[in-house]
Amino acid sequence: MAGMVAVSRGRPPRVSMQEHMAIDVSPGPIRPIHLISDYFPHFYPFTKHSLPTLDPHPAVTPAIHSSPQLQPDPEPEGDSDDSTALGTLEFTLLFDADNSALHCTAHRAKGLKPPASGSVDTYVKANLLPGTSKASQLRTRTVRGTRGPVWEETLTYHGFTCQDAGRKTLRLCVCEDPRLRRRRRAPPLGELRVPLRKLVPNRARSFDVCLEKRKLTKRPKSLDTARGMSLYEEDEVEAAGEERGRILLSLCYSSQQGGLLVGVLRCAHLAPMDANGYSDPFVRLFLHPNVGKRSKYKTSVRKKTLNPEFNEEFFYAGPREELAQKTLLVSVWDYDLGTADDFIGGVQLSSQAGGECQQHWCECLGRSDCRLELWHPLDGAPLQLSD
Repeated sequence: MAGMVAVSRGRPPRVSMQEHMAIDVSPGPIRPIHLISDYFPHFYPFTKHSLPTLDPHPAVTPAIHSSPQLQPDPEPEGDSDDSTALGTLEFTLLFDADNSALHCTAHRAKGLKPPASGSVDTYVKANLLPGTSKASQLRTRTVRGTRGPVWEETLTYHGFTCQDAGRKTLRLCVCEDPRLRRRRRAPPLGELRVPLRKLVPNRARSFDVCLEKRKLTKRPKSLDTARGMSLYEEDEVEAAGEERGRILLSLCYSSQQGGLLVGVLRCAHLAPMDANGYSDPFVRLFLHPNVGKRSKYKTSVRKKTLNPEFNEEFFYAGPREELAQKTLLVSVWDYDLGTADDFIGGVQLSSQAGGECQQHWCECLGRSDCRLELWHPLDGAPLQLSD
């Protein structure tokens, strides 16, 4: 009643801000925005939508009981933020315990997110962690021109033992071909990690896992960083106390030749000794004591590798009773031109060595014409001989 009197006397009514906004701004019932492209048509040049014109003074309409909801358009491939945005990788792992090998077969990838350069030429890179990056790094061939590459390629780690399966992790990265980018080290499209302790020996296991973003760790301040060196490093560096590598040796006492055949087959995961992150390894053999006979041999040099393959055999003459009292020293070296060679690691085989070294030596001399192959870890300490 007082409001009617105020109006009759010519005074403007007092209206709150909420009532003002409801009267002058609200066009009517609130309706959902169906497509964001209605307001940004330049993002979708192939779809033409027109904004509905809103009447500033809408007429009173009956209440809306239900409004149809339009289904959103499917998002373009690679623009999603969910866990599958980086794609998936299908692969198979097999731990061959009889031959001390780990086989990783990369089958295919699906739904890879294209990089900024638009390149879709990809390959798979594998690393064993912890360990030196280049010693355990393997890669497949490059498949070009597709977001769903199919490799069907097997990568093999030789010298992989049960101890490795219990403490190591396999990291797989899907990378673009570095030859197509000007940057030397481009980040991978995605990666995944598999704890190898879950593998059952001699039984293949297949995986279909979503890729994740690369994980980097802060470089310790104690390290002297050179100019231009990244402040972050991959956690694939060699852990403290990590072994220096392994060597595969074959022993056979030949009854026809009357002596011992020592085969240097290959090495795996050697420690890098050169500035380029590799080594130029070769193997030296020394049978002690061996007075009056040839006791020292040396293999050829393999250039720029941490997983050399030698397949060379050497012969030591003598009866088995005499050989049983001797010691075979096997050492791996890095060849340096003009300077002293760098010692990588070694192993000592004798009846007093203990462990697998003693078992390998005694079993070989206890049989005739039977070739025994065994992987031996290298010791970083210089070999000591006692007369």
